Amino acid sequence: MPPLRVKRYLITGLLTFLPLWVTVLVFKFVLGLLAGIGAPLVAALTEALGLVAPHAADTLNRSGLIFVLALLLTLGGLYAVGWLANRVIGKRLLDAFDALLQRIPLVQTIYGGTKKLTAVLQNKPGGTQRVVLVDFPRPGMKVVGFVTRTLIEEGSGREMAAVFVPTTPNPTGGYLAMVPMGELTPTDWTMDQAMAFIISGGAVAPDGNLPAPPRLPDHAP
Repeated sequence: MPPLRVKRYLITGLLTFLPLWVTVLVFKFVLGLLAGIGAPLVAALTEALGLVAPHAADTLNRSGLIFVLALLLTLGGLYAVGWLANRVIGKRLLDAFDALLQRIPLVQTIYGGTKKLTAVLQNKPGGTQRVVLVDFPRPGMKVVGFVTRTLIEEGSGREMAAVFVPTTPNPTGGYLAMVPMGELTPTDWTMDQAMAFIISGGAVAPDGNLPAPPRLPDHAP
């Protein structure tokens, strides 16, 4: 078989396998995080089971069911929290829990900031397009960002946008940039479309073209 044909087949096979590989990596990362939440409780239950039925506990450890049980426990807990949050008594309990965390200085900063960020990203903005493109890390290079709020710069009176720039393929990390409103490029992308674009490394996009150069109006919404 000619070397060029071998090289072409290898590259074709790699490009064919790449989407599945990226999907597996993302799911492995997310599922690993979820399973890690329930792992301590499952480990404690396994130790308790070992006192009563050592053989059954040893079988669980060797069969790898600990990961599955931890994942199912976490998903069940998240479902229960979501169900409870939609009930009146659940909202009161969550409000009481939030009030408790607000009294812990360092925890309040992290928990409160994260909660505000998730609330902002879930709600549609008023007067400002949420998904934008910004010049980062240098002029001429564009990245997808999410406008979280707008501020007025003292002295100049310019309106500045706080833009969260997530990383690929893990959007839980990223950068915070303060960008003048006039330097933002608006898009008509939804949050779901933007997240799919970021997680896939640009492979999944709403359409084949980037938004046109027109800027957002430089005034308060």
